[in-house]
Amino acid sequence: MLAFYCMGEFELIEKYFKVPHARKDVVMGPGDDCALLTLPPDTMLAVSTDTLVSGVHFFPDMDPVDLGYKALAVNLSDLAAMGAEPRWVSLALTLPAVNEAWVAGFAEGFLELAEYYNVALVGGDMTRGPLSITVSVKGSVPTGRALMRSGARVGDGIYVTGTLGDAALALSHLLGKRTLNENQLAAVLPRLDHPHPRILAGQALRGLASSALDLSDGLASDLGHILKASGVRAQIDLDLLPLSPVLQDAVPARDAWQLALAGGDDYELCFTVPQEHHGALDTALANCGVRFTRIGRIQAGDPGIDYVQDEQPVELHLKGGDHFA
Repeated sequence: MLAFYCMGEFELIEKYFKVPHARKDVVMGPGDDCALLTLPPDTMLAVSTDTLVSGVHFFPDMDPVDLGYKALAVNLSDLAAMGAEPRWVSLALTLPAVNEAWVAGFAEGFLELAEYYNVALVGGDMTRGPLSITVSVKGSVPTGRALMRSGARVGDGIYVTGTLGDAALALSHLLGKRTLNENQLAAVLPRLDHPHPRILAGQALRGLASSALDLSDGLASDLGHILKASGVRAQIDLDLLPLSPVLQDAVPARDAWQLALAGGDDYELCFTVPQEHHGALDTALANCGVRFTRIGRIQAGDPGIDYVQDEQPVELHLKGGDHFA
């Protein structure tokens, strides 16, 4: 149940977040102690929860419409990585003070994306304190068909959707670490503020991919989770990394590799596919309209990544995102 401590805040909830929804699997939404939901037969519940903290995960002055959109998008990306269909979401907001204009903007961005993916807001919480946002998304996946991190096998190809490093490039500009011109910033800032969860691509990968996850902390760090869970090693060809023309134009090659491999905030999918499914993969993702690139292969050995260029080893020292570092 969405709850707050003063009448004005109850009115904000009623005005901006109590949205009627046509989903028939919502028996009871906001307004009672719990939401009541139904799952289709032969499906499993997929749940992901994430917290965004002001000054850690987003700038305190970030546009609330963009923030509302991104808060939901990054959680939907986790469902995409499991091949799940999004269904419901809960939202908990901690606000330092009542600001109706901010709440209105946040709700606009959040609910617009929820409507696009047919996701019902079914409850949550509101309270006072330092600005933070906790989102819990729920979806369904056919029994036994969820994409896991633990299925990669020697010989599988390693793939990513989209391009890598653009969001990190935009963030480096906002942090004053480098300077982009107006056109460059306009090209990459939407990748930071408005990531596109690869929902359809994730569903298309069911039965084809041997493992998958979404890229939030950077390819090097996130791929490492697959390698550890699967007990295998990876080889990545640096020349195959999908880099946008803007990224390649803005920074030298080694800086581009750093941003693409360890910058984070891409929210693309990284997945492995056995050789026998490569042809079917082309068809499945072409139907989704999603660009994807093979960047390497799974090999035997202790979990870790070997980088090559022109078939020669390249030594890189990278670290993915860690909010407590």
